Amino acid sequence: MKLNTKIIHAGVEPDPSTGAIMTPIFQTSTYVQTGPNEHKGYDYSRAGNPTRTALENAFAALENAKHGLAFSSGVAATDAVIRLLKPGDEVIAANDMYGGTYRLFSKLWADFGIKFIYIDTTKTENISAAITGQTKMIWVETPTNPLMNITDIEAAAVIAKKAKALLVVDNTFASPYLQNPLDLGADIVMHSATKYLGGHSDVIMGALMMNDDELREKLFFIQKSSGAVPGPLDCFLVLRGIKTLHVRMQRHCENGRKIAEFLAGHPKVKKVYWCGFENSVGYPVAQKQMRDFGGMMSFELADESIDAAVKVLKGTRIIALAESLGGVESLINHPATMTHASVPREERIKNGLSDSLIRLSIGIEDADDLIDDLKQAIG
Repeated sequence: MKLNTKIIHAGVEPDPSTGAIMTPIFQTSTYVQTGPNEHKGYDYSRAGNPTRTALENAFAALENAKHGLAFSSGVAATDAVIRLLKPGDEVIAANDMYGGTYRLFSKLWADFGIKFIYIDTTKTENISAAITGQTKMIWVETPTNPLMNITDIEAAAVIAKKAKALLVVDNTFASPYLQNPLDLGADIVMHSATKYLGGHSDVIMGALMMNDDELREKLFFIQKSSGAVPGPLDCFLVLRGIKTLHVRMQRHCENGRKIAEFLAGHPKVKKVYWCGFENSVGYPVAQKQMRDFGGMMSFELADESIDAAVKVLKGTRIIALAESLGGVESLINHPATMTHASVPREERIKNGLSDSLIRLSIGIEDADDLIDDLKQAIG
């Protein structure tokens, strides 16, 4: 099937007991057995649930993967991946990434003897230079949150394989509609399914996709043992959201381009971070590995003061000031005090994330309305 058809039908079959075209919500914690350990594939819903199974099949189909796993949040999915490691192992990670990932790595897992090395992964020679005998994993976001930096997944995969390390790609910003890291050599793809996969700001969930059978069994064991699983209603909501991923992403991309070009031409805007500009550093790689450039962007005002940024953040009327991204509604965000507050200020500034940076998640409203809203907010 072509991508748009696959998105609608991914992993989903009519319910065999009723013919229901939508996967039922199996709101149950346990399952009757005919004898000890004799059952119909399910014994307890932490280990498996039919609604979750359908979603995990859909996850796998979306990323051209053999296996998919659904977690209670994107951070829970990330946590499960790090549990593959042991004390003394090293992880090479992007220095520009989601603040929640940085917090998990630096504030929790670093205390258990896992070493995290933060570098600029957009220059793949930096990845090669950081490899040691203890390197077991390379963690990449592309595009990054919030500076929209692009890493060459295929080049990173070559380096990872040579080092016998796992390459994990956080594909949240792109979504499977724009980019498929497994096809480029990645070992694991992670998503905050809260974002574009769910698409309606009404569910928290994470996803992992992979091809390796042994890797799937290890991650499933971690999932089952640590219990960070989503409920059946959440799984149903994401299954429903996925069915419109392609039409939503088309509009996100169309609107994203219009808003990025508007901001780039505004006299009060100093810089716009969006990977679809032909003069942006990451454009050649983005063009190679992405189908389009999405609706995520950040910008800085010519007036770099916090007061100027706060005026814009409080001044929008359609675009809501809120955490998260990827929903049908447009959101505006202040990374320094919201999504990236856990990153020390000196680290943020060093990596290019200024106190006055503003992040936008462009929704699927009328682009002219969004432009008018930004016009009156920026002044």
